Amino acid sequence: MSDMTALERLLADRWSCRGYLPDEVPRETIERLLTVAGRTPSWCNTQPWEVTVLSGEATSSLVKAMAEDAEHWTPDIPFPPGYEGVYADRRRESGWQLYEAVGVAKGDRDASAAQMLRNFEFFGAPHAAIVTTTASLGPYGAVDCGLFIDSFLLGAQALGLGACAQAAIAMRAGVVREHLGLAEDRQVVAGIAFGVPDPEHPTNTYRTNRVPLAEFVTFRD
Repeated sequence: MSDMTALERLLADRWSCRGYLPDEVPRETIERLLTVAGRTPSWCNTQPWEVTVLSGEATSSLVKAMAEDAEHWTPDIPFPPGYEGVYADRRRESGWQLYEAVGVAKGDRDASAAQMLRNFEFFGAPHAAIVTTTASLGPYGAVDCGLFIDSFLLGAQALGLGACAQAAIAMRAGVVREHLGLAEDRQVVAGIAFGVPDPEHPTNTYRTNRVPLAEFVTFRD
């Protein structure tokens, strides 16, 4: 299999895993995954990402801290004020795929809210990675962290693991920073839930769509 074919397969097969088995991933496997992700290119080779990996009780402790703090819901990096046009359409389609998979009926706001809160439980994953950048690098530090997250997700897929990048965790930036003792200049970009995927979990039964080239590429000769 060529390198390109392998990459195409990883990208085609990868999905956002929201259901996990309780088995913990061996430390050496996690370190291998992080080593691969650490090869990610970055602006001027700044490598701005810092990663806090949680396992076992550490994962449960952060989940509890986020559940107990109902006050702080301010991200370090502003979220979009809203979604319009095709972006709203794609977001809505993906959301309803998830809700349909878990049996949430349209209009059931309580059930959809409960599903959203599963983000802050890392969907039951035994492990979580909190990815932060330094404030001084501005948006380019966050962009580089996004590249790191993509490398992490592909590495997890290559290792047979499930993973889900979670911007929602950045909504709890203050709680996360305080609980983990992170420096004040560290901005929470996202969390990543990861572990052994549960093939029987309903949230793992669907795949989101991708738009064709014609919708996002312009060729000029």
